[in-house]
Amino acid sequence: MAHPKRKISKTRRDKRRTHDKAVERPIAICSDTSEAHLYHRAYVVDGDLYYKGKKIVEGFKSVG
Repeated sequence: MAHPKRKISKTRRDKRRTHDKAVERPIAICSDTSEAHLYHRAYVVDGDLYYKGKKIVEGFKSVG
């Protein structure tokens, strides 16, 4: 098993970890139903399945 030859400094370690952070995901508001949802995701409003503001399935039942 490989072992590092030299100790990695705290600065170098932290530079590598700059992208490892929690990011708040943007929320979209549907112009037709005024429902908040995640971008590029289908969402259910009153039993109907919507995607990009268009009704895809009527009477949708979610599993689980």
